Amino acid sequence: MTEIAAKACTLGPAVMFTPADRPERYAKALDRADAVILDLEDAVTAADRPAAREAVAAAWTERASQGIDADRVVVRVNPVDTEDHAADVAMLKETGWRTLMLAKAESAAQVDRLVEALGEDTRVVALCETARGVLAAAELAAHPHVTALMWGAEDLVASMGGTSSRTVDGAYRQTVAHARSTVLLAAAAHGAAAWDAVYLNLKDPDGLAAEVEDAVAVGCRATVCLHPNQVAVVRQGYRPTHEQVARAEAILAEARNHPGAFAFDGGMVDEVVLAQARITLARAGR
Repeated sequence: MTEIAAKACTLGPAVMFTPADRPERYAKALDRADAVILDLEDAVTAADRPAAREAVAAAWTERASQGIDADRVVVRVNPVDTEDHAADVAMLKETGWRTLMLAKAESAAQVDRLVEALGEDTRVVALCETARGVLAAAELAAHPHVTALMWGAEDLVASMGGTSSRTVDGAYRQTVAHARSTVLLAAAAHGAAAWDAVYLNLKDPDGLAAEVEDAVAVGCRATVCLHPNQVAVVRQGYRPTHEQVARAEAILAEARNHPGAFAFDGGMVDEVVLAQARITLARAGR
């Protein structure tokens, strides 16, 4: 299998789920978010999935007239070895949608099957949301057609026979936090983008902001939203503050006067600190 260009997905930072059976929302969602996931899985009841597939197929045909930017669209397909997955793939063959999210991804072989069915231009966001999927995160991230990894807390806990991903104070339980770390490390190790999980409490922007701050700090490229009201919070969290930009610029400017490590503003600056400063400026579009 040949390597595809630009391994890491560049979509984000605010990626939003949109039910695939609500085509009237597609363009509106793209106006609000940086990218949209047309969801054929959990957001759509089994009975409504045939109509949802028809809507996704029609959106490809009518994308120009409907104001749909196909480059910012991801289609979430149902898990492999389900009837809905086979129907999803059959529909996709008749369209040009080729950036896909694979629900409950659990092996590189599953990605191979998608690529074989849809072609070498297929790009996959592997959603690690089962115990098996989390343990296969490195295998999935290493696949040349996997451009991003996302993880999911609630399906993961359900796959383990559990009922709650968070403690009473809102923090992730230890096993869930470990799963998140496993997926994010796998993405970074293999050059895939890391997408952080959805935040379910739509009435808690402060909690979302705190999770976004942590996601940015550890190198996530995007946080996935459930509602348009979460988009602004996510974007703000991924955008460096004026103070952070000014400090990064000052550090890099001072580095031009020093061939090695040097003291700056009460701390030591070495190549790692310089790399972090460059990352900050890149996030700011500098």
